[in-house]
Amino acid sequence: MVSRLLATVAALGLTAGIAQADFTLTILHTNDIHSRIESINKYDSTCNADGEAEGKCFGGVARIKAAVDAKRAAMAGENLLVLDAGDPFQGSLFYTTYKGAAEAEFMEAIGYDAMAVGNHEFDDGPAGLAGFIDAVSFPVVSGNLDLSGSADLNGKVADHLVLEVGGQKVGIVSALATDTVDTSSPGPDVVFQDEIEALKADFRALTDRGVNKIIALTHVGLPKDLEIAAAVPGLDLVIGGHSHTLLSNTSDRAAGPYPTMVGDVPVVQAYAYSKYLGEITLTFDDEGNVTSAMGEPMALDASVTPDAAMAARVAEMGGPIEELKARVVAETTEAINGDRAVCRVEECPMGNLVAEAMLDRVKDQGAQIAIQNGGGLRASIDGGEVTMGEVLTVLPFQNTLSTFEVTGQMVIDALENGVSQVEEVKGRFPQVAGMSFKWDPSVAPGEGRIVEVMVGGAPIDPAATYLAVSNNYVRSGGDGYKMFRDAKNAYDYGPDLADVLAEYMAKTGPIAPMTDGRISRAE
Repeated sequence: MVSRLLATVAALGLTAGIAQADFTLTILHTNDIHSRIESINKYDSTCNADGEAEGKCFGGVARIKAAVDAKRAAMAGENLLVLDAGDPFQGSLFYTTYKGAAEAEFMEAIGYDAMAVGNHEFDDGPAGLAGFIDAVSFPVVSGNLDLSGSADLNGKVADHLVLEVGGQKVGIVSALATDTVDTSSPGPDVVFQDEIEALKADFRALTDRGVNKIIALTHVGLPKDLEIAAAVPGLDLVIGGHSHTLLSNTSDRAAGPYPTMVGDVPVVQAYAYSKYLGEITLTFDDEGNVTSAMGEPMALDASVTPDAAMAARVAEMGGPIEELKARVVAETTEAINGDRAVCRVEECPMGNLVAEAMLDRVKDQGAQIAIQNGGGLRASIDGGEVTMGEVLTVLPFQNTLSTFEVTGQMVIDALENGVSQVEEVKGRFPQVAGMSFKWDPSVAPGEGRIVEVMVGGAPIDPAATYLAVSNNYVRSGGDGYKMFRDAKNAYDYGPDLADVLAEYMAKTGPIAPMTDGRISRAE
């Protein structure tokens, strides 16, 4: 009897010891790679051989591969996950040429454990995303999409996941920004649900299965991620994308610390374009509570030697497009800034350049105004010779030039839409030519932020008709420009916008960056 009692006490003591053991999990994460298969320069566009030789290049999938492999080797036997928060698609000639097949091949080779759906995964419709999913072995997740009516995607995207790591269950919930209907092409059969409500439902589904370690892997942008962290009780971590935000404890360009804490919930994001590899280490107690969250994004700079085999494969796949990319089409006197942090909130040199190029192309048709969505500008151009590859990196979406007739009131409404989400740095911000406007950020969105619009030096006439030029994405209602769907005499099949820009730059001569106050804020 005594021996049985002692044995029982000993067993209880051993169980208690096990129960009190911490569980440590390291997560490597990327987001918004945007088809930067090759390495990038400081302007986030494709780096060249000279840049590599000089140690001035960052990122690229071969560097991601090398960094992930090194971490796996260093952590052999420890708990590690590799996750992506969406938007590997769109942004370079690799996507233009291979339509997701390159991204699938390289992400598979890197060995991701899961990926969230990003808005640009719908740029070639549901079928484009379906083809990518079929080509990878890791799960793709998004919990606020009803895909039951989609012949292409029904059953292919998980609502939530459970990953086995070190004998523990780690749950993954996910959500995609509901404005994807405006920023991409999901089509009518993909139904979006509220992000927070969907996350709450998936969180409950996992806890009902006994999962007590749950990570949100989202593509909604940092402001929404902070809201999610506060609104979904029990989350252990939010890994985000979409806003291209750098969170860091060491960079003076960071938007906040890494992690940024919302109560007890850590929130992380690692910029974009493959420039950084996020790394967060969580320690959990036996009840699944996070007791420590520490980390810092790793800059994938010249100190990281690209994986040789993957670099060779990148070069092989890049062969067919190298000649086009290398063709010099123009020259700049200095760098043309197309940074999203500028072009989505105010007048920017790249916005002026592209809008002027569009307007110049159709001025003989009587076009008076041009509007280019800031989100369509994807990179800067450095000083000196400009290649077609650089132009295509700025304008990678194969948008075509669109001309259409609108009333002055429709233009005012369009500008009102364009400045409605500046605080969230959304892509609808309007870069313009042939006109100027003033807006008041102190006014609520949609309530009259536009206080002045001038066309050709005169106040806009709400009742008058104007011939406008934009890209086919904006003309068809993208980025919230739904008022343009009703435009008269629309022609959406003009030349590719990248060709328009290249030809304008070539004929204009060396391009100097320019802003002239055409967009201003009310004092």
